[in-house]
Amino acid sequence: MKSYIVGYLVIAVVAVIAVVVAGRLGRRSGQRSLQQRLTALSVRLGVETPDEAGLEPLLSHLEKVTGEASEAVTEASADAIRLRRALDTLPQGVVVCDEHGELAFRNSRAEDLMNNRYGDALTAQAVTELLENAWQEGSAERTLDLYGPPRQTLTVRTRLIDDGRRPLGVIAIIEDVSERRRLEEIRRDFVANVSHELKTPIGALGLLAETLTFEPDPEVAQRLASRIHNEAFRVSRIIDDLLDLSRIESETAPPREPIYINLILAEAVERVRNAAEQRNVTIELDEPDPPVHVVGDRRQLVSAIHAILENAVSFSYEEGTVTVAGSQSDGEVFLSVTDKGVGIPSRDLERIFERFYRVDHGRSRASGGTGLGLSIVRHVASNHQGRVEVDSREGEGSTFTLVLPLPPDYSA
Repeated sequence: MKSYIVGYLVIAVVAVIAVVVAGRLGRRSGQRSLQQRLTALSVRLGVETPDEAGLEPLLSHLEKVTGEASEAVTEASADAIRLRRALDTLPQGVVVCDEHGELAFRNSRAEDLMNNRYGDALTAQAVTELLENAWQEGSAERTLDLYGPPRQTLTVRTRLIDDGRRPLGVIAIIEDVSERRRLEEIRRDFVANVSHELKTPIGALGLLAETLTFEPDPEVAQRLASRIHNEAFRVSRIIDDLLDLSRIESETAPPREPIYINLILAEAVERVRNAAEQRNVTIELDEPDPPVHVVGDRRQLVSAIHAILENAVSFSYEEGTVTVAGSQSDGEVFLSVTDKGVGIPSRDLERIFERFYRVDHGRSRASGGTGLGLSIVRHVASNHQGRVEVDSREGEGSTFTLVLPLPPDYSA
């Protein structure tokens, strides 16, 4: 459209010169011819033609026509700039070619995805090929797996642009679906892990119940009933942890209230006291003095410390000691749990916060663990703009520290 308007302006300027020349020469036929052409130009631009004949009305009309064309060019330029800026804000890459197959536009995201690096060169090649396919077939699509680093998955879609009569060009849309693909894989793994974790105790429940039905010996029946109770408790634990994890993940902005970390530590210790006594594990609580408070969700924070404490007790040696401590330094609060137990191999440290991941599957199941506790800790830390630090050596023990920010206006 802009090129047409520029053409009109050129015609109008030429017409002005011609009218002046014709007026000077006194050629009425030339004026009539110019007036006819000017009328046609006016119709194209939507401007009314003058009723009077003569040089002055023609000049006035030309001035009006050129003014309208100039405004149209200005508006078209502003619209083009606005459109380019809007396309630059899109998270998808956009590439547009004109009717001759020449590049007409490429937004900033497409520039980022199609520069000179190896993976991006593959993207540029795929876009070029799919644009050519769109000319032939009307549309084309391809998924690219780029192994990076970082690893990316891109989808490229191309489509022919036309006005119903003739092709006007082709457009390509490049979308980074890496995060979507990652979330889909996490969801599939989560469903598979939940199914696996529930299948074992539920299968055991069915088998134990069937055996108990036909068991005449009271002592054996008692043992079977005890096993059923344990497996039912295990299923209940898995479901409770899943519900806690789902709730904590959904509460990305949990209710905030000032709470002393002394109370958080004390409540978490009381929750795990019975399990510690059964294993003859001593829990030592080192509370900060004076008390320190943070702003957060009490239930989430207690759940996180309880999950760390439960692991520390489960993986401590008989008659071992677990130390729980709280402190503050440089605008941060440190809630740490230290044990002298079996420790964690260095190869597993990066994965221990994954759902259902277990360092020692046999020992974890024997202790009643669900493999969800540390995942809960990680999400609680994230919800409170904090982090989790781990220091562990195999055979020597572990220290887990939940680090939380102090309130900006903190005063002890």
